[in-house]
Amino acid sequence: MAACQKTEDPPPPLRFSLEPIPGQLVAYEGKTRIDSPAALQDPDHFVWGGSVVQAEDGRYHMFYAIFDAGPDNPPFSDAWLLSSKIAHAVSDRPDRGFVFQKVLLSGAFHNGRPDAWDAQGVHNPHIQRFDGVYYLYYIGSRDPGPQPEGSPGAELRKRDRIQQVQKIGVIACDSIQDLISGDFVRPDTPLLTPRTRVKEGDVIDPSPSGTQALPDNLIVVNPSVVFRPSDGKYLLYFKGNLYDPTWRGVHGVAVGDSPIGPFRALDEYVFDVRMPDGRLAKAEDPYVWFHPGSGQFYAVFKDFSGRVTRSGPGLALMTSPDGIQWVLAENPLFSPLELVFEDQTVVKVAHLERPQLLIDRHGIPQAFYAACSLEPVGRKTDGSTFNVQMRVKVMNSRD
Repeated sequence: MAACQKTEDPPPPLRFSLEPIPGQLVAYEGKTRIDSPAALQDPDHFVWGGSVVQAEDGRYHMFYAIFDAGPDNPPFSDAWLLSSKIAHAVSDRPDRGFVFQKVLLSGAFHNGRPDAWDAQGVHNPHIQRFDGVYYLYYIGSRDPGPQPEGSPGAELRKRDRIQQVQKIGVIACDSIQDLISGDFVRPDTPLLTPRTRVKEGDVIDPSPSGTQALPDNLIVVNPSVVFRPSDGKYLLYFKGNLYDPTWRGVHGVAVGDSPIGPFRALDEYVFDVRMPDGRLAKAEDPYVWFHPGSGQFYAVFKDFSGRVTRSGPGLALMTSPDGIQWVLAENPLFSPLELVFEDQTVVKVAHLERPQLLIDRHGIPQAFYAACSLEPVGRKTDGSTFNVQMRVKVMNSRD
């Protein structure tokens, strides 16, 4: 009789928590603001999503979105579309001390290219390093101009026209020095564009009546790219918009043979969690990575409704064996909408979004980055947003 062979249990999935940050809240010019080396802020600009890579120089380089602030500028809800740029900051630590260096990339109209696909502004960068090459993914848009009288987009204002034509692009560089010095070729065409344009009214260049909206509907934004070792493919995650009747952020994935594509968007939705009425739960800003030890992909993203976290609005966590089929993590709440200081003071925040992580070569998160605001930002002009950085504590589900 053959001896029974003992089968090993699969590696347990990972669990995560965010470490407290140094600093405190202080009163400044009649307002409350954060005073912390773990918060990158700029009184003359709104500071938003930031993505970090450790480069060959051993330092940590952040690429982040900034856009104009001040009483003479549009409010946040307009400014990010009208004037967003990508800036560069650097630190000797992954979780604090980032110092602004320069504006790296602006809308192409600043370079005399008003008709470029990213002429108006560039936003929400995502930095990756694959096989020694740096890839800076970003979203861009342009103003297609007033639409013909009587057309479905004729009533749209400039801000909304720009919002409706956002696409994803990428810049590739062999060294961090080439990237931060601007020694790169800016893409003439986007990396990914929407395949459908389905919306009831107020839409530029709509798809034919009866078209079924795909995940890449109207826009493709907020890229996150990961390598899939099982088949050597690259997966590019993106957000599209459905309208039923107001906007609902949904997600898809595009598959490519290299970090610069070409990428083919799949028809299936990812992070597919449904509301009680059957509609997809509203979400945005996914960050995805692969952990070889557990053989799992992990995704952190903003959950508007709390349907995914099961704990109210916040940052949600899902897992996948292949990057396509996703399920809720054992603990699907990655983070509530709060900051915890080292003295254990807990501060509730209005915004904690655009999550990005620094992942080591073993697939373990080292640091977490997010756009943050203590108060709702929509009508603000004061540049009070910031990017917050935190260490990540990693455990397995048996700990």
